[in-house]
Amino acid sequence: MASWAPELGGAVVIFCARQIELTQHPFERGLCPGILGLGRRIGLGPSCRGVRKLLRCTETGEERDLCTANGPHLPSRHGEPLTQFGPFQTRPIPGSIPVRVDGRAYRSIWLDPDGWSVRIIDQSRLPHRFEIVRLTSVADAADAIAGMQVRGAPLIGATAAYGLALGLRERPDDGGLDDAVARLRATRPTAVNLQWALERVGGTVRHLPPEERVQAAYREAVLIADEDVEQNRAIGEHGLALIREAAQRRDGAPVRVLTHCNAGWLATVDVGTATAPLYLAHREGIPLHVWVGETRPRNQGGALTAWELGHEGIPHTVIVDNAGGHVMQRGEVDLCIVGTDRTTGAGDVANKIGTYLKALAAHDLGIPFYVASPSSSIDWTLDSGDDIPIEERAAREVSHLSGATESGDLATVQVTAPGSPVGNPAFDVTPARLITGLITERGVAPSTRAGLARLFPDLADPSSEGSVAPSPVSVPG
Repeated sequence: MASWAPELGGAVVIFCARQIELTQHPFERGLCPGILGLGRRIGLGPSCRGVRKLLRCTETGEERDLCTANGPHLPSRHGEPLTQFGPFQTRPIPGSIPVRVDGRAYRSIWLDPDGWSVRIIDQSRLPHRFEIVRLTSVADAADAIAGMQVRGAPLIGATAAYGLALGLRERPDDGGLDDAVARLRATRPTAVNLQWALERVGGTVRHLPPEERVQAAYREAVLIADEDVEQNRAIGEHGLALIREAAQRRDGAPVRVLTHCNAGWLATVDVGTATAPLYLAHREGIPLHVWVGETRPRNQGGALTAWELGHEGIPHTVIVDNAGGHVMQRGEVDLCIVGTDRTTGAGDVANKIGTYLKALAAHDLGIPFYVASPSSSIDWTLDSGDDIPIEERAAREVSHLSGATESGDLATVQVTAPGSPVGNPAFDVTPARLITGLITERGVAPSTRAGLARLFPDLADPSSEGSVAPSPVSVPG
């Protein structure tokens, strides 16, 4: 029986029980619109330009072009076009970090088999329920972001990108574009990826005629998602070097890492930022123990990071937020790695509330404190964390807690005194002076504008130092 099987290197995408391979042929720049949803998992470059992608049948040798002027339309054995797919199911390739749930690899967001609607994992139901939600409109996407069915700066950006594509599908004219951007922008003010993604997709489609905008928006959303995965893998490699250094000092004993909130694959499209080095270290055989701050009020650490680490088989312990300083003081932490929702061009970091206190404790005790920061989370327009808008969320998130009862039912109870006022700032700002280094996809940078500019001369403000070699950051002894 004929099949489309891999003979060249790279990932293998399993779809309809068939394996596909890719060959590469040069063609005229700009003709390829990309493969919606498959993207880099099967070898596409950052913009799918300059390369023609073909499927080759192992029995007949027949080749079918994936990249046509109107997008890919390939029949499968089951009569479904290859643009229709569900969660990614791939075999590992060198450098990949496929994250699995009960043996099946997932991304946190993907296109539905209908080729236009979007599926997400409803994170508001985790860890007690694993449920997938279908988004069919810009309103659905905005509600998912605001209601924290999706959360984490990179995933918020990807969801906004897909949401804008959904909005243009409803109304592709300039008014529809502006309305969709405004609706999505209003959902979460702190995460810079939201604004970045909207500007990127909006800037891509605005000059196009309305009839071409939908396809272009979907294409850009897919690229944003795939680039996020690649950035996170690179962050994992650079962070792994720091864990290796710590492992040498531990002489075979577990490397003890403290993290806060959830900067894992659930907070990104896949792999995660702060968790990527942990996944790589674990698969390399480095013994680990992770201290997981519960992260009140929404408990993203205890609910989501712990859930991720449990599925990955990484030893961990959930602690209340205020215990972080205690375990550091007792000498039970070798380094801290957290994520970021917005990093200023000068290295200040806005992250989930409680990050600042952990950084203070780490600084006082001489414990390295790293922030995993993809370039998409860097706001080059800001020099001070004081200028980062801090989201104030609903009082009910603090006054009430949701969880599973002993019978397995989900319930919400009030934990504060009735009538007491509640404040709920969602983020705090850790000043650059408390941060040992920023783990980016291009290396580990000092938390300064000069340090970031050395790694990102193409993105930094023109007043930065420019393209000089990056300075290495090592773990203090």
